[in-house]
Amino acid sequence: MSPNVLALEAELVAMMGDRVRRHEPMAQHSPLRVGGLADLWVAVVTLDELIAVVQRARQHCCPVLLIGSGANLLVSDKGVRGLVIQNRCAGTTLILDERPRACALSGTHLASLARLAAHYGLSGLEWAVGMPGTLGGALVNNAGAFGSCIADRLVRAELLTPSGERVWQPAEWFEYRYRSSRLKGVAAGSEDAFIVLQAELGLERASPLEIEERIARFNAQRKRTQPSGASLGSVFKNPPGDYAGRLIEAAGLKGRQIGGARISEHHANFFLNTGQACAADFVALIELARETVRARFGVEMELEIQRAGEWE
Repeated sequence: MSPNVLALEAELVAMMGDRVRRHEPMAQHSPLRVGGLADLWVAVVTLDELIAVVQRARQHCCPVLLIGSGANLLVSDKGVRGLVIQNRCAGTTLILDERPRACALSGTHLASLARLAAHYGLSGLEWAVGMPGTLGGALVNNAGAFGSCIADRLVRAELLTPSGERVWQPAEWFEYRYRSSRLKGVAAGSEDAFIVLQAELGLERASPLEIEERIARFNAQRKRTQPSGASLGSVFKNPPGDYAGRLIEAAGLKGRQIGGARISEHHANFFLNTGQACAADFVALIELARETVRARFGVEMELEIQRAGEWE
């Protein structure tokens, strides 16, 4: 490890003890179960811890990868240089007045937040009950399903600025697009990085029975159309007017396998770890799908997942 990473490690161990780990296997923190070793890894459980760790890393000019559940990250077999921060800052407050809303910390699991809202008769997040990620990741990636997305619900969010200030910004600040925002792809340790701390989501009152019926319908559709097994969910964004899964299937790639990575026979935009895959297998399969669809249909497919770690 570089001298600045070693210096950071000493400070973090003094702060957080054995929660700081050296050479942590990132496969243990990925639903895809692939990824090499992180130089340093730490889990934070409060916003004060998150802010302190990010600021220490910035002071040491140490690269930072901030993760929640790792739900859309493909981590390199070579691992991650610098520090990986796993955001476990969870907690939700529901405001049940004439303008119902949920205020939640960025490490809160989106599905748990949606379930809690449903329990209290608050509608607007039913689509998220089956989502694997955290609120912070959802806000960065504009996560969504069944025609809805988190941008539809965001009122405002509190951010840690590059200069270390805590500021609230309205939804418009995020410049949301389909499965993207101004924060996507910006490394947490970079000099222009903003870190999501917490957010306020606008909801509506509805009958708990109606909410549960929508949740059941969405869950049934997921079960019917999406495969089980280790995956990152949708690999590619849907191109305008079409579906990535349809294009991959039409290109004859359903069931295609490279190493331990396979394109699902159930849904062609889901790539599965059959048990012994490595990240390089998925990269090769992604490039095969992208190049085949481009050659057959002239469509350039854009990744929905993100690659992280050392790839060169």
